[in-house]
Amino acid sequence: MSASASGAAEPGRPPGMSGRPPAERSPGAAPVVAGGRLSQPTGWWGMVLFLCAEGTLFGSLMATYFYLDFIAHRWPPKGIAPPGVVLPLIATAGLITTSLPLLLAVRASRLGRRRRVLGLISLAVLIQLGYVAGQVLLFRHDLRQFQPNGSAYGSIYFTLLGAHHAHVVLGILLELGVLGHVLRRGLRNYWLIGVRSVALYWHVVNALAILVVLTQLSPSL
Repeated sequence: MSASASGAAEPGRPPGMSGRPPAERSPGAAPVVAGGRLSQPTGWWGMVLFLCAEGTLFGSLMATYFYLDFIAHRWPPKGIAPPGVVLPLIATAGLITTSLPLLLAVRASRLGRRRRVLGLISLAVLIQLGYVAGQVLLFRHDLRQFQPNGSAYGSIYFTLLGAHHAHVVLGILLELGVLGHVLRRGLRNYWLIGVRSVALYWHVVNALAILVVLTQLSPSL
């Protein structure tokens, strides 16, 4: 029977201590561990797989939008004005800028700069919350003009935007979770990977935001 199976401590490890090596649990040593890693961590690859699925979802929604556009005699249908261009583009541009502080947060996390990581992620969250607030107002305005069940255009329009807004909210919740744990526990290896994974999530969501807004505004472009 192996030492691990029998509950005995592994060689070189204090009794009762199991799981990750001490270097990976230590906030100070985590950047060293990350710098010496030869491959991407499992958590990062998990986020990649999740984002591949989400990319497929949005690809299907946008393909549906343009298919319905192609077979329709008029798009949007009569009685529905084409979407305004200026406000959605400004809001999307603001959202895209959050990739920069998140990129810098990843670099800071690799150097063990906890305060800088917290500040940069907090900045991104504030901008993203402003985006959500603006989109809620635009969404309410659109709902006053036409309903999701009133036409194929309304159905795919609100489904596409709703899915995108839901992913923005999910990203904010992920950031808040990482912020809370880094604040309480420091930049341990586990949460350093969390910073990288959340940043990757937002880079993809921001890229999808460009495609979504171009699809949304295509009748006006």
